[in-house]
Formats: sequence, C-alpha cells, structure tokens
Amino acid sequence: MVRFLITLILLVFLTGCGSIGLLPTTQLVQKAIALQVQQTQQQLHQKLNLDFQGFDIKGLKILQEQPLTIESLPAFRVRGTYDLILNLPKRQLKQLQQPFQVYLQIQQEGKSWRLLVPAQDSKDTPKTWRSYLIL
Repeated sequence: MVRFLITLILLVFLTGCGSIGLLPTTQLVQKAIALQVQQTQQQLHQKLNLDFQGFDIKGLKILQEQPLTIESLPAFRVRGTYDLILNLPKRQLKQLQQPFQVYLQIQQEGKSWRLLVPAQDSKDTPKTWRSYLIL
C-alpha cells in the first residue's frame, strides 16, 4: 500500500511537469487500438472466413485521459476518435470518427505499457482484466 501511494504521488508530480512520458502517447494509443482491431479481424476471419488485407488507423484524436488505479498500479482510461481504413480484396472500407476507449497501464518499472481489457465474464466486482503488452 505504501509503495502504491509513493508511486501515485510520483506519478502526479511527474505528470504535472509533463516531462518523462508517464502519460500515454498518441503512438501508444494507436498501437493499443491496432491490437484491438487485429484481434477483432482474427475473430471475424475465424467465424466468417473474411479476407482482410490489413488496415490503417488515421486521424487519431485523444479527447480525454483519465488517471485511475487498476490492480494497484497507475493506469489511464483514454477516450477519443479515429478513422479506420480496412483493406479488402477489391476495395477499401473507411469508417470515420470511430469512438474508442482504451485502458492503458504503465508497469512498475516504468519501461513498458499494457493494454487492459475487461474480461467479458467479469460481472463480479472487482473487475478482472486481460492484459496485453504494448511497449
């Protein structure tokens, strides 16, 4: 508990200075969204045998970064919009101004970030999370 409080206090002071990158960057958020889109594409391919040939994420706009704590580590709920361009065999499909919400957590050593996704079977409190390494 003491370690958590010290980490949280340091996080507040360091993010107040806006210096060393303890806030999620646009590039990090884009990687998190790309990971989610890739997972969705894999599920659609398995169920519907759809042939995706890649995608692009453009026009990412972060509208809100809310600090919070998940499983005793500092995290952020990041909200905003992005444009998704899906490459299909014979055409491109553009989905503009797609809203997103991702949960990103910096690890204790401060060198890596993880995408946190609430488990679908998580109807109990507290939530359980699936975690994916981003950076």
